[in-house]
Amino acid sequence: MSTPPVDGPRNRRAATALRHGASATGRAIGRGTVAGARLAGRGGRAGARRARAYTSSSGAGETGLARIIELHFVNLAGDAALTVSLAGTIFAIPTDEARGQVAQFLLLTMAPFALLAPFIGPLLDRFRHGRRWAIGTTLALRAFLCWVLAGAVANDSPWLFPAALGCLVASKAYGVTRASAVPRLLPAGFSLVNANSRNALAGVAGMAVGGGIAGAAAQVGPEWSLRLAFLIYVVGTVLAIRLPARVDSSLGELDIEDTGPVPVPPREEGRTGLARRLRARVAALPTAVLVALTSAIGARLLTGFLTLFMAFLMREHPIPGYSGTLVLGLVVGAAGAGNALGTVIGNALRKLRPDVIIAVALIADVVAALVAAVFYSLVTLLVLGLVAGLAAQLIKLSSDAVVQRDIDERVRTRVFAWSETVLQIAWVVGGGIGISLPLIPQLGFGVIAGLLVIVLAASIRIRVTRRPEAHPAPP
Repeated sequence: MSTPPVDGPRNRRAATALRHGASATGRAIGRGTVAGARLAGRGGRAGARRARAYTSSSGAGETGLARIIELHFVNLAGDAALTVSLAGTIFAIPTDEARGQVAQFLLLTMAPFALLAPFIGPLLDRFRHGRRWAIGTTLALRAFLCWVLAGAVANDSPWLFPAALGCLVASKAYGVTRASAVPRLLPAGFSLVNANSRNALAGVAGMAVGGGIAGAAAQVGPEWSLRLAFLIYVVGTVLAIRLPARVDSSLGELDIEDTGPVPVPPREEGRTGLARRLRARVAALPTAVLVALTSAIGARLLTGFLTLFMAFLMREHPIPGYSGTLVLGLVVGAAGAGNALGTVIGNALRKLRPDVIIAVALIADVVAALVAAVFYSLVTLLVLGLVAGLAAQLIKLSSDAVVQRDIDERVRTRVFAWSETVLQIAWVVGGGIGISLPLIPQLGFGVIAGLLVIVLAASIRIRVTRRPEAHPAPP
């Protein structure tokens, strides 16, 4: 069969037109991509400008409060990147592995911090002239450990678990050091509730940004999201060192024990110095502050319990018809949404007495835990997560307001540092309870509901039995 003649000029013209069309299409796509990138960049820059304007408003930029809010954004971004990395390494344990071994590992991970936490506050008291360096050290230590973790993950090194433990301890120590620094940067007429609200919003944004970027980096490998966390913590270290010098100032501060002797009953005289020191701190607190701290302990118990109990429960006994990972993600998301919502509601309820907000939030925790125990389902779990996050944030903001109202400024920063340490221990205890109970939903949520009832009863008893006039705010 003969081949039909090829019309050379016509084909050459068609090929030329095709090349010109492809080139024009490529240029159009390129221009569209560049324009989209420019538009996204402008939107991102505009959002960043609005965020910085918000954090610097009402005098926060002049006093340096805006800097510590930005630092908290970076810190939570790093924590989110670290969490994403560990979720794919340490906590990705095969389902056929014995639960007892997993619980033993987590207990060994949490126990050292529970032992070290009571000494973090007094240590910071001794070196309060270096708060910036103390905050920077917690970030620099996590940066170093994230780099170690990246190598440990790639090489399956035995340093994986110790480095992860060090990151956990450093993260909790950061919370204590930051709590002692924030009150030093408040503008005139600016409440601690407003400052913590801005910090909370910055933290939510930081977790979203850090988690999103780390999730993309983790697709290449978990070690890359850890290296991203390393870079974020390095930036945080620089920001911490550049905080205003007034963070280190202790002008006018006194220790709680400096406000006067606290009588010790005869039956307490034989106790150790640490026990007497702890009792002296508690006895020196006004009634409203002690009630707020007790309620905050209950809220932290619930969040610690919910985090670890749900992780194990969804691994072995997921809700029928739903993936355990999906349910766990939904509950965590509900808790995060509740936390953000608590910030908004806390600002809206500024005129309401914080004591009332604390009581209502604690009662809501009790009711939500009881409902989850009796009517265990996906809906009740989501409600519990939402209420736990909401109540924890409301109680934190309101208890800060009570401390600012009832504690003299000279000892206020010391009270915040000490109370933050106690609350971190409460979270660890709640998590320990969550991994020690049998994985029976009704039993687990029933136990935590019972503990919350005890906390509620203790707060009521403190308010009824302690006479407010017998425990005035330190002069």
